[in-house]
Amino acid sequence: MSRIIAVGTILLLACSVGQRITAEELPETRIGRPVANFTLQDFRGKEHSLDDFGESKLLVVAFLGAECPLAKLYGPRLQSLANNYDAKQVAFLGINSNCQDAITEIAAYARIHDITFPLLKDSGNRLADALNAVRTPEVFLLDQERKISYWGRIDDQYGVGVVRKAPKRRDLKVAIDELLAGKSVSEPIREAEGCFIGRIRKANEGSDVTYGNQISRILQKRCVQCHRKGEIAPFALQEYTEVVGWAETIAEVVKDERMPPWHANEKYGHFDNDRRLSDEEKQLIYRWVENGAPQGDLSQQPEAKAYTVGWQLPKKPDLVLPIAKRSYRVPAEGVVRYQYFRVDPGFKEDKWIQAAELLPGNRAVVHHILAFAKGPGGRSGSGGLDGFLVGYVPGLRARPFPEGMAKKIAAGSELIFQVHYTPIGSAQLDLSKIGFVFADPEKVKYEVKTTSAAQRSLRIPPGEENYRVTAVSRSSREEALLLGFMPHMHVRGKSFRYEAMARDGSREILIDVPNFDFNWQTSYRLTEPLKLAVGTRIHCIAHFDNSEFNLNNPDPSKTVRWGDQTWEEMMIGYFDVAVPRKKESGRAPDRPVRSTEAPDNIRDRLRRYDTNKNGKLERDEVSGRMRLLFSFWDQDRDGVLTPEEMKKGLQRVGR
Repeated sequence: MSRIIAVGTILLLACSVGQRITAEELPETRIGRPVANFTLQDFRGKEHSLDDFGESKLLVVAFLGAECPLAKLYGPRLQSLANNYDAKQVAFLGINSNCQDAITEIAAYARIHDITFPLLKDSGNRLADALNAVRTPEVFLLDQERKISYWGRIDDQYGVGVVRKAPKRRDLKVAIDELLAGKSVSEPIREAEGCFIGRIRKANEGSDVTYGNQISRILQKRCVQCHRKGEIAPFALQEYTEVVGWAETIAEVVKDERMPPWHANEKYGHFDNDRRLSDEEKQLIYRWVENGAPQGDLSQQPEAKAYTVGWQLPKKPDLVLPIAKRSYRVPAEGVVRYQYFRVDPGFKEDKWIQAAELLPGNRAVVHHILAFAKGPGGRSGSGGLDGFLVGYVPGLRARPFPEGMAKKIAAGSELIFQVHYTPIGSAQLDLSKIGFVFADPEKVKYEVKTTSAAQRSLRIPPGEENYRVTAVSRSSREEALLLGFMPHMHVRGKSFRYEAMARDGSREILIDVPNFDFNWQTSYRLTEPLKLAVGTRIHCIAHFDNSEFNLNNPDPSKTVRWGDQTWEEMMIGYFDVAVPRKKESGRAPDRPVRSTEAPDNIRDRLRRYDTNKNGKLERDEVSGRMRLLFSFWDQDRDGVLTPEEMKKGLQRVGR
């Protein structure tokens, strides 16, 4: 790291070097304070002083981090602003105060994001302490007298877990234009979101909690699987020199339950991929950070795990296919519509899949991929319902199906891939792949099927904070083993619950996800398969937040309907079941028979659909094809089906 050369003192705050007032305590103390001259080196070793920018009317001082996701997004935004102003009017200066960011990483940040304004290394975080900077990215706008006129965020497009199509308010630009017009800044404070600046910390060496003894074990158990080079996480957590700079950020995301990502209620179900930290582990992290993140004895660290590089499949894939003919170019900024790619795998015979994995070509920009198999003459699956094969989401590890279980891809099938790309501040290329491990057909005893309870007839009213939607799967026609769940909604998704509904109408909660997060399309895998009796249906209850309080909401003034894109919505309760494999008989499907059900049987069927148990069959209690038929069957248009109306409707469709 380069050495800081201080010229003069910074007369900003009456606090000693190494101390700071948090943003929550006195943010207003920044505004109007003068900043004296300072000198720092850029990543090439060249010195830059505050006085060097004397000809510029205004100066933007931006605190950035090489690996902070928001700083990556906003680096190009700052450069774009710099390009829009004459340097004599507004100059820009980047500051990196992170102890974990090396000079080479700062140089790479400048190269990747095409930054041409100076990026300076604030070794010892002295400038950050003096300005009381807290996060990256965070900006200070200095007027002609070099007093702070604005402090905080750049704009409101990106936040922690928030991505808007475009900013609603360009705070920094507004402040710049107001000052250039001779006005005072109308809103001088807009607190920034992002990563904590990785300060050099004074560690309590007498602490009973150290990195070497406890923290390294927690990180290896819960975090390193993703937080390592080449994986989905934005930075590595494998060595103390990397971890110490992220100490405050780690404590914050653990306290806010953003990390490790796990959203299921612990009251229901047991899952073999449960990532939750125990209360004891959380307290150890908090104490470690409070004590200055001491290193301790590194010889006490656990032996590093040997992770698979590339494929996570149990063996080398038998077949690897690219998901497209050529790489897809992801733009630097904005929102990218879901992309669909079609591939003919050339299967001349049925294939049994023991394991499958989607491997992103560029993990930085691939949010998730869903793969579907479209059989000959079948539906495309692009609506997210039919032929689901395998998915990739951040943090999901590919695992084979249990011994004797496999999925079937019929001969002549076409593979369809839905890809969600997320820009990271610089243009990127991606060409992802899918890999298959085939099973011996003679050893397959159970066929694994991904089915769902889905509600396509979505009409989420504008402004609704807690809109309830339900869906019910088809009844199981044979005993099956339930293997796991994957709830799917978009950015208005709020909560999701699965229930097993028996023939007699009784229900059992299988899994509850009270805080659904679109950024983590988690697959929840049961530790032990659950037996489903004949006639069991899966009932799903979801809630959506279409209000202005949902910061991810693209437009709370619109009614939201079903659609593939992020700004539309879906309600799909995917779940995997294993059923005894049946040998193909070659027999033609049975012809439909017109219903001759007696009134009592009709009433039994009605009771099975009556999920709220109010003795009435209402429109939101049915899904799929029956939801579409409801309005035709409801002859008196009262929103309720009677047994007589239901019988006539079933007779008309030949059931």
